[in-house]
Amino acid sequence: MALRMWASSTANALKLSSASRPHLLPPFSFSRCLSTVLDGLKYAESHEWVKHEGSVATIGITDHAQDHLGEVVFVELPEPGGAVSKNSGFGAVESVKATSDINSPISGEIVEVNTKLTETPGLVINSNLQPCFFLLFALRSLINRKLCYVKYTV
Repeated sequence: MALRMWASSTANALKLSSASRPHLLPPFSFSRCLSTVLDGLKYAESHEWVKHEGSVATIGITDHAQDHLGEVVFVELPEPGGAVSKNSGFGAVESVKATSDINSPISGEIVEVNTKLTETPGLVINSNLQPCFFLLFALRSLINRKLCYVKYTV
């Protein structure tokens, strides 16, 4: 984990990417290679992911966002039953580095909140490959506009 965070930070500091690549190759960013992207999740450009299962969707933050947070000390999440609009903030994650808003890539009613995150904020940064979720939503908007697995990794 520490090596992955160091490599990601180094790549970002050096701004490693293939800016001088031939135009025949697809866009490529070295720092994206160091993040874990799971199949079956849809990714937003603001580094949240959505997992759609029937009429319910789960929202969390990407591995890339987790790497940049560092040690998490506080998580603020809304109460179940409330509504959240697409592209609006629904909570915040405070780390030793900064406080970051969590935005909703979809609209919906909050069905369930991961209360374990408010009790133990460090669970946001998970070292295994299981994604850590923030909310479960009853859907009001389609999620097909979210970036697909392939687009996020390129």
